[in-house]
Amino acid sequence: MSNENDKINRTALPIPSRARTGLVTYDAKDPDTKFPPIEQLRPPEGAPNVIVVLLDDVGFGASSAFGGPCNTPNAERLAARGLKYNRFHTTALCSPTRQALLTGRNHHSVGMGGITEIASGSPGYCSVLPNTMAPLAKTLKLNGYGTAQFGKCHEVPVWETSPAGPYTAWPTGGGGFEYFYGFIGGEAHQWYPSLYEGTTPIEVKKTPEEGYHFMEDMTDKAIGWIGQQKALMPDRPFFIYFAPGATHAPHHVPKEWADKYKGKFDQGWDEVRKETFARQKKLGVIPKDCELTARHEQIPSWDSMDEKMKPVLRRQMEVYAGFLEYADHHVGRLLDTLDQLKIADDTLIYYIIGDNGASAEGTLIGCYNEMANFNGLAALETPEFLMERLDKLGGPESYNHFAVGWAHAMNTPYQWTKQVASHWGGTRNGTIVSWPNGIKAKGEIRSQFHHVIDVAPTILEAAGLPHPVSVEGIQQAPIEGVSMVYSMNDAKAPDRHETQYFEMFGNRGIYHKGWTAVTRHKTPWLLHGENVPAFDDDVWELYDTSKDWSQAKNLAKEMPQKLHELQRLWLIEATRYNVLPLDDRVAERMNSDMAGRPVLIKGNTQILFGGMGRLSENSVLNMKNKSHSVSAEIDVPEGGAEGVIIAQGGNIGGWTLYVKDGKLKYCYNLIGVKHFFAESNGKIPSGSHQIRMEFDYDGGGVAKGGKANLFIDGKKVGEGRVDATAPTVFSADDGTDVGCDTGAPVSPDYGPRGNEFNGKIRGIQLAIGGDANHPDHQVSPEEALRVAMARQ
Repeated sequence: MSNENDKINRTALPIPSRARTGLVTYDAKDPDTKFPPIEQLRPPEGAPNVIVVLLDDVGFGASSAFGGPCNTPNAERLAARGLKYNRFHTTALCSPTRQALLTGRNHHSVGMGGITEIASGSPGYCSVLPNTMAPLAKTLKLNGYGTAQFGKCHEVPVWETSPAGPYTAWPTGGGGFEYFYGFIGGEAHQWYPSLYEGTTPIEVKKTPEEGYHFMEDMTDKAIGWIGQQKALMPDRPFFIYFAPGATHAPHHVPKEWADKYKGKFDQGWDEVRKETFARQKKLGVIPKDCELTARHEQIPSWDSMDEKMKPVLRRQMEVYAGFLEYADHHVGRLLDTLDQLKIADDTLIYYIIGDNGASAEGTLIGCYNEMANFNGLAALETPEFLMERLDKLGGPESYNHFAVGWAHAMNTPYQWTKQVASHWGGTRNGTIVSWPNGIKAKGEIRSQFHHVIDVAPTILEAAGLPHPVSVEGIQQAPIEGVSMVYSMNDAKAPDRHETQYFEMFGNRGIYHKGWTAVTRHKTPWLLHGENVPAFDDDVWELYDTSKDWSQAKNLAKEMPQKLHELQRLWLIEATRYNVLPLDDRVAERMNSDMAGRPVLIKGNTQILFGGMGRLSENSVLNMKNKSHSVSAEIDVPEGGAEGVIIAQGGNIGGWTLYVKDGKLKYCYNLIGVKHFFAESNGKIPSGSHQIRMEFDYDGGGVAKGGKANLFIDGKKVGEGRVDATAPTVFSADDGTDVGCDTGAPVSPDYGPRGNEFNGKIRGIQLAIGGDANHPDHQVSPEEALRVAMARQ
């Protein structure tokens, strides 16, 4: 709340240092010597601690706090001492929601019209945060808050995710956080995450078999950070952004948590929707006259599913439900810490249950490895394949996602899912707010319309802080959200957020004073090859959501003039906030050349050195769908070589060049479905050698196979056939490592620990095109370095 006693001008940040005034004496012992004591920077008196919990890919109808089938007792516990907001909205996708949350501006305003991996040169889609829109964490830090982020960070432009930086967009770089523990990217292998502490890559010390899971790990770190803050600076409030990878795919959870739901989903997704709908009415999170929207024909009914697939489908949902409850359990540990430290009453907590609706990116039957769908290879996961791996769903070997029908059920009572920004199923997320010192009500519901851009101005108002006019010398654009404080102690307060546009991949909508006009343009689970209409041919729908809570009754034909007014308003808002030009391309924007974004690697070669690691796929030469070579200068110790020379990807897909029992080996892991090998016919002798793998690609399109040929000092020593390859991506977070294979191992020949190369790696050259062809199958190290540097 505003603090009239605060005499510091906080509109220009950093707050200027106090100028020296008054008499300057020569001797400090002079009786006229006076100087003020050193003051520590603190927020205004009464500013609360703040925790923002943001779960991932959880629909409105998933959590038990909002009537869902997944038990979330800690969400319910928080709601009992606070408020449930049942008309809170997100953007329908992760990076856009997160950047909007962290800045208080619309996602296109901050350049995040899509995920970072498809950034283009268009201002609304470039993934670069304008310096005129400083993030909330920076504003709080420059006002004296302690700041920390735990979990997912999916706001860094892909060309800035390498160890070379720049770190401007990283949480502890320019993001305003003093501490970060988590992963950079859209998702993480929960059993084998690729983690950073600040900007330093770290390796976890436990394996899944020893009980490791990232959700527990990040919570431990957050609890430790809070304890240290309050032990050393009890008067300094903190801001924590707690953003688990849960429940984004892969749905990884300890088996005992999934087993708690055995048999609970045997009735199928259509019945689960009805059961959820009934509970929601009983809880009062939807009104008594709300209608359950119809299931669209694109989403199959439970009864239409193949009976032999139903055991797999049921287990998918059991695993997901266990994952959500497991995540909520660890949020509860965070809440316990506040209670133990007796600071819960003075802590403003947002528990936002999902950064968008539940995800329908898992295909109509779900998947064991979601990278199959991302690569257009979903057909490899046959019903038989999935049945064979039923008991492994959720475990370290899987990278699983549930079927579209479950996603739809988790968004009850609304239409559609994640990515579909036009309908509430993609954008309405149950949100809980607790602040005992600031909110008198307990266990009440608030139904004012709000959006994720409203979180930042709410926190600033609660802390008594102004919106900064300038930050680090840059004049700031106005915050676009509306503070929610007005609604906290007044259930009947009229809405202050009266207009909000929505857009994602051409799916678009507009809310204005109770009315919505919407049009769905793309289908979220069709990641490849969808024949989408021209934007002007999209069919718009009209809903009076002041009377029709769930967007169940389309009034477009009855009220064409009202529809036209709202379409025109959408266009005005789209122009205002950088939405235009609309861009529904996905595959094309994955191609950096077509999208117009920078790339780290230029030319046909790349040189890597021993010790380099945690290189994202955007930081490494793209060798997919083409012939290529990998050459390494190595020193083999007396007694023979062993270990990984270079690896890209993880157990869900990738390739690795390594030494096993003294022999050179190459393994190509096809999206975790099949492994192909090439092996030398003898051991590598001790001493200095050049080893080389040449991949002769079959050609004729993408995802084709080829032959892997192995050479030692220019002499061919082995070969192996690879029947097919991944055309697009190996992993979201498992990158390239030199001298070891961190995270989940690419090859079954070695484990996640102790796979380091026991010799010395002097350098590695990756090459494509003409640079991959050498008649003597050897590369001059000096020439390779010269060529690589010349082409940068």
